Amino acid sequence: MTARRKFLQQAALMAGAFSANSLFNQLHAAEISTANQKIKNLSATDVATDEDYWSVIQQAFTVSPSIINLNNGGVSPSPRVVQEAVERFNKLSNEGPSYFMWRILDQGREPLRQKLADLAGCNAEEIAVNRNATEALNTVIFGLNLKAGDEVIGTKQDYPNMINAWKQRATREGINYKQISFKFPIENDEEIVNAYEQAITEKTKIIHVTHIINWVGQIMPVKKISDMAHKHGLEVICDGAHSFGLLDYNIPDLGCDYFGTSLHKFLSAPIGSGMMWIKKDKIEKIWPLVCNDNPKSDNIRKFETLGTRSFPIEQGIGEAVNFQMAIGSKRKEERIRYLKNYWANKVKDIPKVKINTSLQAKYSCAICGVSIDGMTPGELDGALFNNYKIHTVGIVWENISCVRITPHVYTRLQDLDKLVRAIGEIAGKK
Repeated sequence: MTARRKFLQQAALMAGAFSANSLFNQLHAAEISTANQKIKNLSATDVATDEDYWSVIQQAFTVSPSIINLNNGGVSPSPRVVQEAVERFNKLSNEGPSYFMWRILDQGREPLRQKLADLAGCNAEEIAVNRNATEALNTVIFGLNLKAGDEVIGTKQDYPNMINAWKQRATREGINYKQISFKFPIENDEEIVNAYEQAITEKTKIIHVTHIINWVGQIMPVKKISDMAHKHGLEVICDGAHSFGLLDYNIPDLGCDYFGTSLHKFLSAPIGSGMMWIKKDKIEKIWPLVCNDNPKSDNIRKFETLGTRSFPIEQGIGEAVNFQMAIGSKRKEERIRYLKNYWANKVKDIPKVKINTSLQAKYSCAICGVSIDGMTPGELDGALFNNYKIHTVGIVWENISCVRITPHVYTRLQDLDKLVRAIGEIAGKK
């Protein structure tokens, strides 16, 4: 029995996310491959409307039937294969933590790094795995060698954890943190780029830009901002929390110097997983957020000295990447954009209803804000959930006042039809 138990343990390990016998290959590869064959000659835009294809993807999720979850902009559910990977390797870890974690599962870190690099279109030596976008970006923010009087430009619409990180450096070290402000939606790249450029002074060192504004879904022209910033000798930090796993792009093509993201949003990796990218020649000068024995090293791994961490989560990330790559990033982007436009176009002409996000593909994808005259975001959010069991989130933040609606690949058209009906009925009562 002991020998058999050991054999089963080793067999489970061989089925890791980075092997040919991954859980994804066991559970989903065949059916998704068959579905892909049926649409292989269609464009990503055409596939976006193929309900038969997306029904296969929807079946991979275990979302609750008791609510309609349209707040995927906060955190997304993982497909079943990701959940099972975390559960399987958590159980294995607990059979002998110091052995299975440090001697076996720790070997999955490098294959994961390469798998993420393949998805991100970059060098694996530029990728560090961590817990979320806040940790990734705070590592850069606090790791930069800035001194009193140096200036950083961000916006009032950036994510609060990044804003507060810069404010902390300003309070503690005397750097100058300058925030510009936008009124979205904006459908003009030059207007956005010029706003950053006009804020630059001779003391400016860094521009902090959010790829997709989490509050309302505005896609920012990161490449143009980066090109402009580099002409002025500045560096660019990009917050890609809401773009990675959603938009089809390679990180280096953004032109930024530093990038951080959460993997538990549109990639649908386990909750509490993230990734940092630093351009290879910049790694050496960034101090780790957590201690390392060689903090000035040019090895990206210096940012992963976290002590004991969750190896099961790393296996789950690997399975999420397997799932993503089987679908295809461009197909996924176009499907989620289609879902957003599906409901937004149906409600935008309803009296008293306002769409607070551009519907142009260049400027938005998944996230879209909606408001109803005479209602606060909290009131609309409450009405949607209390009366229709539709879960959203009310947003009131720096020129933005709306309810944020965010579908995902598992979202069904019938659920969006219910959303449209709900908004119409609520607006009709005002």
